[in-house]
Amino acid sequence: MTDESNGYEGIADIYIQVRGRAVNGVGASTVRAWAQTFNKGSVLLDIGCGTGIPVTKILLEEGLSVYALDASPTMVESFRQNFPEVTVVCESVEKSAFFHRSFDGIIAVGLLFLLSEEIQRALISQLAAALHPGGRLLFTAPLYQVEWKDILTGELSRSLGAEQYRKLLYAAGLSIVDESEDEGGNHYFNAGR
Repeated sequence: MTDESNGYEGIADIYIQVRGRAVNGVGASTVRAWAQTFNKGSVLLDIGCGTGIPVTKILLEEGLSVYALDASPTMVESFRQNFPEVTVVCESVEKSAFFHRSFDGIIAVGLLFLLSEEIQRALISQLAAALHPGGRLLFTAPLYQVEWKDILTGELSRSLGAEQYRKLLYAAGLSIVDESEDEGGNHYFNAGR
């Protein structure tokens, strides 16, 4: 059976202990600032949600309606314990039924670069198509084109680099609102329809 979680199911318990409870972890202020640009009640999708902490927690605190997905059954179970009122599904982003609907915003922190180049390219188009007019997408990926082994899973990760991500966003009908880095050096692409 293929692990659609890119190795995260195998290390889910460790991840939950180390990162899955960090309410004010790295990037929390960036996510909060982005969440505050939406009207209360806006509908957002958190892909690669993990335990929901800190991203979904922040979105809910800002008065947003959230849906979530993750490919790790253990992460999804932890998410459900943390946020029983939020609809979360256990499925890979490339097979998600969520992309048959539309959202005001989609957020993917720490996910895209775990996927193959082919899936990343297709996914950016899917994400753009799932945004309402005026909708926004926020995702993280290293600024430079690079490949490395994920420190937790040992799986290959890859960034297509800022130039490629910008081209893919423009080709999908999105424009860059801004780019920023958080206190941990994570690079954020903030794009709008």
